[in-house]
Amino acid sequence: MEEMLKSAKIFKEDLYKQLARIGKCLSSDKRLEILNVLSNGPKTVEKIANCTEMNIANVSRHLQVLLDAKLVKFTKKGTYVIYSLGDPEIIEFLSSLWRISEKQLPDIGRLKDDFLHNLNDVQTLTIDEVMEKLDNSSIVLIDLRPKEEYEIDHIAGAISLPMEELDVLMRELPKDAEIIAYCRGPLCVYSALAAQKLQSEGFNAYRMEEGVNEWQEHFQLH
Repeated sequence: MEEMLKSAKIFKEDLYKQLARIGKCLSSDKRLEILNVLSNGPKTVEKIANCTEMNIANVSRHLQVLLDAKLVKFTKKGTYVIYSLGDPEIIEFLSSLWRISEKQLPDIGRLKDDFLHNLNDVQTLTIDEVMEKLDNSSIVLIDLRPKEEYEIDHIAGAISLPMEELDVLMRELPKDAEIIAYCRGPLCVYSALAAQKLQSEGFNAYRMEEGVNEWQEHFQLH
């Protein structure tokens, strides 16, 4: 019996060590940002560096840590190395991590409130409120992510209007429509910035905090 208990203890310790590999991997804010970016579609190292405003060397080091924990994987296309999430369930994990963090860490709520307070009363709509408005034909839902992310997946009915092209493409939006902007989800502020810009140009604009992944999760649960 003593040998059996000793074996069970060793087994338990080994399991927790394996779990800790994921925890250590997620201890970096930059690696969390990379995972969030990849949750919207595969990308090259160069594209990840552009999205996260890190240099390629730093991105490569973080990707190696994520690879070791099997949170990401890669394929090669010609001279390019393209990274993606290691498993679709990682998207659900990231969503859970966000919800728990927002619930348990008051600083997150304060950071959000302080940021939005400076955006001239930009109104944030819930998914259910957006759904109600979408029943109205005068609503335009815009996806602010890069076009390649939009082409991978987007909310049905949304049009692609990348943030970097907002100043030009917003001229094509109907002035008499209500505009609802979304981007990569709760950790992306582009939807708020875009709504403020549109309001300053005379549009009736709102933001939705959630992105494609949260939209899909919402309707899977309802």
